[in-house]
Parts: sequence; C-alpha cells; structure tokens
Amino acid sequence: MPSFSVPPTLHATEASNAQAGGYTYHLGGHLVPVLSIDMAPGQSVYFEHHILLWKEPSVQFGLRPLSGMVKRMFAGMDLLVVEARGPGQVAFSRDGVGQVFPMVLAPGQEIDIREHQFLAATDNVDYSWDFNRGVANILFGGTGFFIDKFIARGGEGVVWLHGNGNVFEKLLAPGEQFDVEPGGWLYKDPSVAMETTYQGMAAGFLGGMRLACNRFTGPGRVGIQSMSFNVAQSPSERASTSDMAAGTAAAAGIVGAIAGLFGRSDRD
Repeated sequence: MPSFSVPPTLHATEASNAQAGGYTYHLGGHLVPVLSIDMAPGQSVYFEHHILLWKEPSVQFGLRPLSGMVKRMFAGMDLLVVEARGPGQVAFSRDGVGQVFPMVLAPGQEIDIREHQFLAATDNVDYSWDFNRGVANILFGGTGFFIDKFIARGGEGVVWLHGNGNVFEKLLAPGEQFDVEPGGWLYKDPSVAMETTYQGMAAGFLGGMRLACNRFTGPGRVGIQSMSFNVAQSPSERASTSDMAAGTAAAAGIVGAIAGLFGRSDRD
C-alpha cells in the first residue's frame, strides 16, 4: 500500500471571546462571516476602509500610512489604511462567502498572504508587499501581481484573514511538495517556495489542454481556500480589477497613439 501524507486540516469556523495577541475577538456568521474585535483603551487595529461593518461610538478612526508609498502609487495599491483605536468594539466583513480566522505571529515572525484577503491586523504588525515575479505566474498562474507581507514587531501580533469558501492548512516537511490550483492558495510561510507548473494533456484529434498548478515546497504552512479567488471576488474588488484593466488599456492606447505619430511617413 502506498503511504499518503496527512491531509490539510480545517481552520475553526466560529469563536466567541477568543484571545490572540492580547485582543479579544469574536467570529460569527455561517454564510458571510463577521469579525468583531473588543479593543481596550490604547489598543488599535488597522484595515481597508470598505470592509467596516459597525463600531461603537467610543472607537476613534485615523489614517495609517503604509511603507513604500511611491511604489504603491505606481502599482495602483492602497497608500493608506484606516486605524481604529479603542476603547470599544469594531466589526468587519469582506462582503463575500467564506471563512474568517486569525494568524497569530510571534515577535519577528512573517506571513505571506494573497493580496486583498487580509481583514484586519493589530497595530504592531508591519504591512508591506512583494512583486510576484515571473510572467508565467502573472499570466497563467492566476496568483496576482502582488503578495502582501506581514511581520510582527515588538510583541505577538495578529492578522485576521478572510478566505473564500472554507480554509484548510497544510503543513509541509522540509522538501515536501504540494500542488494547489492557482486560485486556491491563501497564505504561506516565507520558508515555503512557490512555482507554477504545467501538465499537458492530449486527446488525439480532439485536441488537448494544459493544467496549471502552484507547487509549494516545504518546510512551512500553506493555507488553501476551497473557493477560487477569481470566482469569489467581491463587487468592490471586481470594480478595482476592472479599473486596473481599463487603466492598462488606456495606457496601451496612449503608447500606440504615440508610436503611430512617430511612425507616420511624410506622405500621409
């Protein structure tokens, strides 16, 4: 009999009065999940503005600038996030079917997360990003252009994520490999390497196709969401993607017009 590895394990789908990083939080909702955080005086979390659901009047808001603002501007990414300061309760929802859960980070620990899927983070967690290099990853892998990177500073930190569908975690041993559909991965440890692989399939005169997967190599954790990222995008995220595509098309049109001007002969 062949020996099979341990299958991915399901994250907890609900929580009440749970503790992480010194914060009390609650997870609820069976269809579109909600994260609510009870903040004591002096505690704060940050988030993208469009995911706010409710707050107590005692909670105050401010703006938190992100590192690498110039690069973010040229990449079309958020330059600022909203910071909520306690005391009081604040709640978030990503307006989509899925599962919310915390990633608890030890001091200095880092986690890589698919862009636009973090829900909130404690104020001692730094937020940056990395370009997902490789034309194959961008065009065929479906993994997006950027990966969000979070690292805890000066104490234990927490990042809450929204996964599409249900979320499972696979722990890879050193050198162990695991293939995931490109829209199916949610997070990984920085120690886990990722590449895009292809398998060609032919059916004679009926033609063929090529199946793409993201191959992860351990050691470390990989988060897997059961609903494809592209299918599960919220209306606001779809609008953002459409705006980016429109901007790219407009830029291409401008470049084409300039090329046409310089390429025109004197006889025209």
